[in-house]
Amino acid sequence: MECHVRPATSQDAAAISHVVLAALRESNSQDYPPDVIAQVEQSFAPDVITAQLLKRRVFVAVLGEAIIGTASLDGDVVRSVFVDPVHQKGGIGRHLMDVIHATAARAGVKALRVPSSITAERFYATLGYQKIRDAFHGAERTIVMEKRFQD
Repeated sequence: MECHVRPATSQDAAAISHVVLAALRESNSQDYPPDVIAQVEQSFAPDVITAQLLKRRVFVAVLGEAIIGTASLDGDVVRSVFVDPVHQKGGIGRHLMDVIHATAARAGVKALRVPSSITAERFYATLGYQKIRDAFHGAERTIVMEKRFQD
């Protein structure tokens, strides 16, 4: 069965939240302390995700009936790229990013930025993103990365 990516709907909010929380707790917890994970989790409650759907282009990766990944585009910023830990390292994140890149290109975006977690820095680097700087939100370190597109 093949995974496909589609725009998210408000009915997807709980499933998106589940995927993000699973990834935070299993994958990101290897790079961040529990208090940082708990703080970030608050940004991914279903009601917060529902509000984000009105402000960003949110996509979900679907396998059968199950949502197994998500990514969003907020203007020229990539946000909230998460894949269920069971499906990580299987190309789902790359597939989501292909959709993000195509969506940005259609909108005329010349460069994308992503506030990457420590956990995802290598993933974005393999997609051609380069580190610009570190950013700190309390104890949470993110790596601001950028990818420029050719005309």
